[in-house]
Amino acid sequence: MYFEDLDLNDNVLDALYDMRFDECTPVQEKCIPEILKGHDVLGVAQTGTGKTAAYLLPVLSKLADGGYPESAINCVIMSPTRELAQQIDQGMQGFAYYLNGVSCVAVYGGNDGNRYDQELKSLALGADVVIATPGRFISHISLGNVDLSKVSFFILDEADRMLDMGFADDIMTIAKKLPATCQTIMFSATMPKKIEELAKTLLKNPVEIKLAVSKPAEKIQQTAYVCYETQKMGIIKDIFKAGDLKRVIIFSGSKQKVKQIAGSLNRMHINCGEMHSDLDQEQRNDVMFKFKSGQIDVLVATDIVSRGIDIDDIAMVINYDVPHDAEDYVHRIGRTARADRDGKAITFVNEDDIYFFQQIESFLEKEIEKAQLPAELGEGPEYKSNGKPKKGGNSAKSRRRKDRDHQSHKDKKQGNNKQRNRRPTPQTQNNTDENKANQQERKAGNKQNNKTQKQQDNNPAATEDKPVNKKNNRQNKGKQQERQPKTENEKRNDRKPANNKGNAENTTNQQNKKPNNKRKKRNNRQRTPEDKSVRRSTKYDIREELPSTSNNESGLKALIKKPLKWLRGLGLGKK
Repeated sequence: MYFEDLDLNDNVLDALYDMRFDECTPVQEKCIPEILKGHDVLGVAQTGTGKTAAYLLPVLSKLADGGYPESAINCVIMSPTRELAQQIDQGMQGFAYYLNGVSCVAVYGGNDGNRYDQELKSLALGADVVIATPGRFISHISLGNVDLSKVSFFILDEADRMLDMGFADDIMTIAKKLPATCQTIMFSATMPKKIEELAKTLLKNPVEIKLAVSKPAEKIQQTAYVCYETQKMGIIKDIFKAGDLKRVIIFSGSKQKVKQIAGSLNRMHINCGEMHSDLDQEQRNDVMFKFKSGQIDVLVATDIVSRGIDIDDIAMVINYDVPHDAEDYVHRIGRTARADRDGKAITFVNEDDIYFFQQIESFLEKEIEKAQLPAELGEGPEYKSNGKPKKGGNSAKSRRRKDRDHQSHKDKKQGNNKQRNRRPTPQTQNNTDENKANQQERKAGNKQNNKTQKQQDNNPAATEDKPVNKKNNRQNKGKQQERQPKTENEKRNDRKPANNKGNAENTTNQQNKKPNNKRKKRNNRQRTPEDKSVRRSTKYDIREELPSTSNNESGLKALIKKPLKWLRGLGLGKK
């Protein structure tokens, strides 16, 4: 069937003709009419069958015909990965080239602040089509940036992949905010029970369109090496020695293993790049651009590249480990032998993956050729399965978990080393602790300090016997040196308790004895002006020579009277 036979908008047809798309694929032929009629659709078709156009073309055609609110979000398309969201956005730009007034925005994580501001603006203005990953879209919803009250189309692309990635709750959260009249379209590469349950929840009397999972292209030369895990990198070295290969993708199920493989290839002076979830969006775009443009010869990647990425000239695909789903195997090796080109697919099968590879052979209904290992690597394991491995054993999921735990332990160890290097020396740390303790002691208040001092003053023996407090050792060091030249009589006089609190003589004696004690300085507030003048006059003890004066006499007046009294004592003064 041709696109012109379908009831599509003329502007959409013009864009298809310019892109030289004339004939429909089977999934497009079956899905487009049903979507144009307004039915909910459940499509089961693998990547590469043209399902992106199968839902974009009818939705764009209906939006172009009009009848939908302006300045509102009319269509939401959910994608499991950023890469697929970008590809859908690119297809959207092409199909909507001649459509005026139909806007689109792609919403996904890993961008800078400018990109986020653009997303906010587009969502606020009401882009007609929003293509989003679940995590980023949920964050916008939680912040109140999205109005879903007028959405007419809700599309889930690669729904099985989204469920595998743990987005089931996010999808249900988004679906609950949609209007009841919203048309829902769901595509999945497989049809497990969880997809059936999700379809029953979201879809209303859906039209089911199932296409058999297509077999790999006949031009793909499939080969397997039955080997031990330690022999895999040696096989890669041997393969790359055989020829000048410039368009190779190496797939692995673990991002940690991807990093290890890329590191080994770099040490072999092979121009390679890595693609995994630890890269931000700018880094991913840069790697993909370099690989597509030929600046990178080998791309080592997780399964994020196996689905939804169109690269036509891949010469070889290497499965470093065996995918446990036959569909994933088909998706991986389907990156090569595209557009009527030849291609090779090589898979490394260790003793734990023999069972899963036999299941793939059963699905393909053919036995894949087993290649001989390089002579220098020795012999590999026997190609004989011991049955399905137990859960939690050596499965791909458990290997990924071990890799994550190992990396987490590594990161934690490195973090501890960094913290250890940042720690001050023991001497500095002790000084810091002592300073903190001294500050806390000062903040505790004067009551406790005064109480302690009184106890020491009332009990001279205890003062002599007890060691000095370590925390106050530095403060009291100078005071102890000051006391050393004094005689025993002076010490006893200094420690003699004052029976009268108002005794100025004893008070001033104690203050002059410890002029550097901050706690004693606070008692200066209770001294008379006379005491203050005496303290300012000299550092020597002259209090015994001064007569006691009344409170209303100043210190200056007392000093003037002193020589007159001295003269009277000699009988020379006025009588």
